[in-house]
Amino acid sequence: MPKNPNIKKVLVIGSGPIVIGQAAEFDYAGTQACRSLKEEGMEVVLLNSNPATIMTDKDIADRVYIEPLTVEVVEQLIQKEKPDSVLPTLGGQAGLNLAMELEEKGFLKENNVRLIGTTAQTIKKAEDRQEFKDTMEKIGEPVAASLVVHDVQAGIDFTNKIGYPVMLKASMGGGGKGMRLIHSAEEVEEAYTTAKSESLSSFGDDTVYLEKFVEEPHHIEFQILGDKHGNVIHLCERECSVQRRNQKIVEETPSVFVTPELRKDMGEKAVAAAKAVNYIGAGTIEFLVDKHRNYYFLEMNTRLQVEHPITEEVVGVDLVKEQIKVADGQV
Repeated sequence: MPKNPNIKKVLVIGSGPIVIGQAAEFDYAGTQACRSLKEEGMEVVLLNSNPATIMTDKDIADRVYIEPLTVEVVEQLIQKEKPDSVLPTLGGQAGLNLAMELEEKGFLKENNVRLIGTTAQTIKKAEDRQEFKDTMEKIGEPVAASLVVHDVQAGIDFTNKIGYPVMLKASMGGGGKGMRLIHSAEEVEEAYTTAKSESLSSFGDDTVYLEKFVEEPHHIEFQILGDKHGNVIHLCERECSVQRRNQKIVEETPSVFVTPELRKDMGEKAVAAAKAVNYIGAGTIEFLVDKHRNYYFLEMNTRLQVEHPITEEVVGVDLVKEQIKVADGQV
């Protein structure tokens, strides 16, 4: 299928400084994206605040801007360069958050700019914790008891109802912002203000998310890939864990804990979840699995994760190139 002829000039949003949750893998992904877009004959404008990256080399994009990753800067850049599209899914949570803020403000529509690689509706339904939970419950998929609350008392009432311990975190922030394990009503009140300040207002009100804590959890991620026709496949699964002795993060692909039967079941559930939110592009669906191998949907990421190079090595698929094909309408 030919690519969308209306996509001629694309703004790629980078991930900014190399910090936890925004690691160098996004430089790798952004560099691949710029090269792939140029190979497709498109003009590429790159924004990234970190000059110490490969993607900001002058030969990677047609225009390179090393500026702060803020809404104001992106607005000025769009008005100056006049791209017809923005690709936000290869710059980690930073790129995704900026794109959604611009979408919520109506700035993209006012300037005839489209999001490519995914849609604003999919991002909202997948990244907003309450919407994702509601969507999973509508299709009968397992989720842990949870609630998005707007005030402290509602949080205390909910935690008293489901029992402690409870995980409290920003409703939408990425990187576990504001996260804290709660054991009492007093702790809810103490942690609420911090978590609320970390929640992103671009996804609605500044809210706090409370979720029943799963004892001895295994964190399992499924890499998915979807196209605009509703086709979704899962490529592989991996387990992320922390070694208690040295606190190092360890990833296993495939997970040793997950049995073949459980892997098949969770893979099918991941595909069903992605279809329920009309998922387009490459991303991940995350589960929590308890010691009895009962699993619960945790969240969905409508972007590439830092682990995507591992996935590419394991399954032999160039996720960035596939993402570009989806973004420019080839698939």
